[in-house]
Amino acid sequence: MANVTELFGSMVFDDRKMQERLPRTTYKALKKTIKNGEPLDISVANAVANAMKDWAVEMGCTHYTHWFQPMTGITAEKHDSFIYPAEDGQIIMEFSGKELIKGEPDASSFPSGGIRATFEARGYTTWDPTSPAFIRDKTLYIPTAFCSYTGEVLDKKTPLLRSMERLSNVAVALLQLLGKTEVTRVTTTVGPEQEYFLIDKKTYDQRPDLLFTGRTLFGAPAPKGQELEDHYFGSIKTRVAAFMSDLDQELWKLGVMAKTKHNEVAPSQHELAPIFATSNIATDHNELTMEVMKKTAEKHGLVCLLHEKPFAGVNGSGKHNNWSISTNTGENLLEPGKTPENNLQFQLFLAAIIKAVHEYQDLLRLTVASAGNDHRLGANEAPPAIISMYLGDDLGALVEAIIHGTDYRSNGKVNMLTGVDVLPDFKKDTSDRNRTSPFAFTGNKFEFRALGSSLNIACPNYMLNTMVADELAQFYEELKDADDLPTAIKTLVKRVLTEHQAIIFNGDNYSEEWVREAERRGLCNYRSLPEAMAHYIDQKNVDLFVRNGIVTEEEIHARYEIELEHYSKQLRIEALTMIDMAEKNITPAVIGFVNKLSEAALAKKQLSAAYSVYAETTIIEELSKTLEEFVKKTAALKAATDNAALYADDPLRQAGYYRETVFTLMEELRVLGDSMERKTAKSYWPYPSYGDILFGV
Repeated sequence: MANVTELFGSMVFDDRKMQERLPRTTYKALKKTIKNGEPLDISVANAVANAMKDWAVEMGCTHYTHWFQPMTGITAEKHDSFIYPAEDGQIIMEFSGKELIKGEPDASSFPSGGIRATFEARGYTTWDPTSPAFIRDKTLYIPTAFCSYTGEVLDKKTPLLRSMERLSNVAVALLQLLGKTEVTRVTTTVGPEQEYFLIDKKTYDQRPDLLFTGRTLFGAPAPKGQELEDHYFGSIKTRVAAFMSDLDQELWKLGVMAKTKHNEVAPSQHELAPIFATSNIATDHNELTMEVMKKTAEKHGLVCLLHEKPFAGVNGSGKHNNWSISTNTGENLLEPGKTPENNLQFQLFLAAIIKAVHEYQDLLRLTVASAGNDHRLGANEAPPAIISMYLGDDLGALVEAIIHGTDYRSNGKVNMLTGVDVLPDFKKDTSDRNRTSPFAFTGNKFEFRALGSSLNIACPNYMLNTMVADELAQFYEELKDADDLPTAIKTLVKRVLTEHQAIIFNGDNYSEEWVREAERRGLCNYRSLPEAMAHYIDQKNVDLFVRNGIVTEEEIHARYEIELEHYSKQLRIEALTMIDMAEKNITPAVIGFVNKLSEAALAKKQLSAAYSVYAETTIIEELSKTLEEFVKKTAALKAATDNAALYADDPLRQAGYYRETVFTLMEELRVLGDSMERKTAKSYWPYPSYGDILFGV
């Protein structure tokens, strides 16, 4: 294994390589674009393209690709070679600034929500210089944005970049109003913790449900699950450790700061956590991490599952989005400091976030809604569908003191006494963690815990950035002409915290009492994607994105349709897979087993009338009765899935039908199937069991 410091970033056209290979003036111009968001000149692009190509060719590359994030939920790429014909019939390797800046993938087959007609194929990718190019499989990957021929946004990167710029502009204006004139740029940073399952490829290949949908549609619980809590942070199995080691090395080569790895709660579940990066780079790195996870798993005879709930009855997989705001001068704006009661800057930004989360709780909920995540939310360390904020004891006390005009007293970081001479005492944090809260303050950042493991983090982050930017812009307008700025800030903060304290909850988010209390507070409780997505096009939400220049009203409606159609398609695939498994394998397997038992019972009776066939007949009767219901329910599911076509003209109604009717029938069919699995001999059951899958690595 190479030295980590030499390995890290070796496959990235990073700052060090740019300094080595670019003329000084070109390098400075590019850095201004990256750091300050300044426009890029074509002459700079030409110089960068040539240096990038030379480096890539030296590293063995023959092709380049514009790597982008369409509305499919995964990344896309089209590969072009560096080859150009020379006059003597030979070839030369070329790459121009024009090719770096612009690509032309077909746009007709990507989701567009009706913005693009299928016969209109042209789309454009454009280079994102703020996210460095990298090499994979002898190809130079260039992170890009993606739009249609007529300019509509068709990707997830562009709104994120716009939201980052918008937040920076309003935050800088507000900070300069507070006297921080040296601040010229504000950046949101993210550290997304990634949970995943690793299972053996041999068992995976025998499960059509995992192959087609990413989750098990049938499967009785194994005798042992996660109840002993022995897998969490437990010793990592040899095969998994080898995978993790290779994964770290591959990610480090690509400049991804993979930092922490451990076993998660469920059997065969694990987690990887990186160090913080800007929201844009963190998004690219997380997409890259998921891709590398899958490819690295293949090399070890494993499969990496990123579905939010691949196995019923055990923890699902999330992605904790640790979000913060920092200035170009190195200040974390969510750092309370030693005296938060006197830190008006911190109070101002905290108030903006509290107000944003309260007013746009529906947006935060719908941005994490998916067919997979709907299974996960509400239990097993996943927060519920109700959006609330956890501030902890210390910060909660500060908010209460501001609202009621009372004195604030911090507990501070008190000493934790171990009571053992050889163990060092240490200072504990000012508040505990609340693992049931969807949006929790954790010292100097907020942890948005509701994200599903397969989600592209661009969506929740651009919505979060936009709603906070909008509140900061309102604060600026209110404060800019104040005669006594400190007093005006205190008045504003007190009013905002008083009006929006309903979103703050420091208790148990799983309790039934909280569900009732949240309803009394007027908080949303959208349990499924169709319920949540119905509010995407509420006028207040449309106005938010339009007035901040993030996406147009037409693009919002397009995204609304894309998400609903994707949800319906996912559930349709799941229903069809379930029907296929039921009809072609499970029903014949149970019939075969029942016939075998009948033959055995008959043979015993033929040997002697005195022999009891109680065991055989009991199992035969139970299975036959269940199988009859199973066959009827399979037919009902098939009819319901066919009937969904009746609602094709109304995406919201169709998605609601899939959720309320098709999904309900799928759940009922699963109960019957799992019941039969418990009673059918393993040699007859057509699929690997939960025990085989979860404990087979």
